[in-house]
Amino acid sequence: VQLVESGGGLVQAGGSLRLSCTAAGVALNNVTMAWFRQAPGKEREFTAAIWSSGFQFYGDSVKDRFSISKNNARSTVFLQMNTLKPEDTAVYYCATKYGPYSYVEAAHYPHWGQGTQVTVSS
Repeated sequence: VQLVESGGGLVQAGGSLRLSCTAAGVALNNVTMAWFRQAPGKEREFTAAIWSSGFQFYGDSVKDRFSISKNNARSTVFLQMNTLKPEDTAVYYCATKYGPYSYVEAAHYPHWGQGTQVTVSS
């Protein structure tokens, strides 16, 4: 399984970015896909997840601002990030696992991308 993230960058507070994660070696209609983020000196934090069925889940700090979606045919999952804040600055990682449960726990994901940096300036 290979996951490749793209779309990170530098944006001003209040702006938007869309991250993409393209998967190889796994069918998105069979797995849970998730985004986590890690800021310097902090633990990896659950951001959003989407089940194979399409149900979506969000961390409290991004609810109502971020949206996760996927295109099964293109093997790509997206994270639309709106109303960005400086505290959203982090490396964002795409991850995948089989099964829908325990989706907020990073330790349950065996496959990870390399990460993409998102920096929000004030």
